[in-house]
Amino acid sequence: MNTPETHKLEAAQDLELLKRGTQEIISEAELLEKIIQSKKENRPLIIKLGLDPTAPDIHLGFAVVLRKLRQFQDLGHLVIVIIGDFTARVGDPSGRSETRPVLSAEAIEANARTYKEQLSKILDLEKTRIVFNSQWFAPMNFADILELTQKYTVARLLERDDFAKRFQGGKPIGLHELLYPIMQGYDSVQLKADVELGGTDQKFNLLVGRDLQREYGQAPQVTMTMPILEGLDGKMKMSKSLKNYVGISEPPKEMFGKLMSIPDELMEKYFILATSVPLDEVKSKIESLMSGALHPRELKKALARAIIGIYHGEASALEAEAEFEKIFHNREIPAEMPEFTLEAEDLSSGKIWIVKLLNLTGLAESKKEAGRLIAQGAVSLNGEKVNSPDLDLPLQNDAVLKVGSRKFLRLKLPA
Repeated sequence: MNTPETHKLEAAQDLELLKRGTQEIISEAELLEKIIQSKKENRPLIIKLGLDPTAPDIHLGFAVVLRKLRQFQDLGHLVIVIIGDFTARVGDPSGRSETRPVLSAEAIEANARTYKEQLSKILDLEKTRIVFNSQWFAPMNFADILELTQKYTVARLLERDDFAKRFQGGKPIGLHELLYPIMQGYDSVQLKADVELGGTDQKFNLLVGRDLQREYGQAPQVTMTMPILEGLDGKMKMSKSLKNYVGISEPPKEMFGKLMSIPDELMEKYFILATSVPLDEVKSKIESLMSGALHPRELKKALARAIIGIYHGEASALEAEAEFEKIFHNREIPAEMPEFTLEAEDLSSGKIWIVKLLNLTGLAESKKEAGRLIAQGAVSLNGEKVNSPDLDLPLQNDAVLKVGSRKFLRLKLPA
């Protein structure tokens, strides 16, 4: 029965679910009231996420905010993803110590095309609208821009930590960069957003949206910030450029191996942000770990199964675990691995310089990196460790080159 008391009870339950893994909600009381009104009016809330159309590559860190959006969708709300094809001409200055390079229109268009497929891996596209903010910014004339800029002060903008540091350090701040938070906030006005999500580094921009909505006579959006997920190194934000990421589209076996390498102290955070394992179960697992009743390796395997199961299914997760055990516990080579065929000119009397081999196969990006891997004892051929970067190695067909603990390559000689 849909009574005010029922609405309040259901809204409180929804809020408790949505709070999982969030860094900060401004404010919880406002969000609860919005959910109650949504139920009372049978109207979905508008949940906003803004993305600049740099090349998307969804990894577990990026997936944190997308999974929160999916929770809203599962509760019956509408997600609107703004592809900032117009704001990308400015570049988000958040966390920057210098001006961002401006993307070309061609690059923006190419990157934007890939988003729908990427987002579909987590979001329900039937409950998702994807819009481009050029729809309202492109038609604006200079008078419109002046009217918008009257809604916010320079003093408020310079309260931003990154702007303040650059200003005090004498580093240039482009006038267009000062407009970025206002443009992102105006997106919320255009959409009449009820809630906007973002990383902790987006807090200032999200709050500008609240202020501008008030200026335009709208109810201010609730802002919800999500924690930054550290990558495999346990220190830096997960990022493809830092090579410390786990991509959600990577093969299950690759994901499993990567997840087994995360620092033990990050397991609880990964469980909370990257899985759907109930929080009481997570707490129990961590308590067992701390008491010594559960080995870190076993907990890490449970984490890897839970994450891979979300994106590839439980059967693939179990298969990846079995392969991991075969390779790392039983010291066997994988049943399947990529192959690389050498050209005749790559060899000299049937031999090849190990550094050249690593560079040709792409297992090392430079001679320097190849030397470092060899010095670390990370390179082996047919199970024999390579201990010098000066070796010219004789090769046989189907020789197995291994780098690190997870990279295997079967070498094919020219016909």
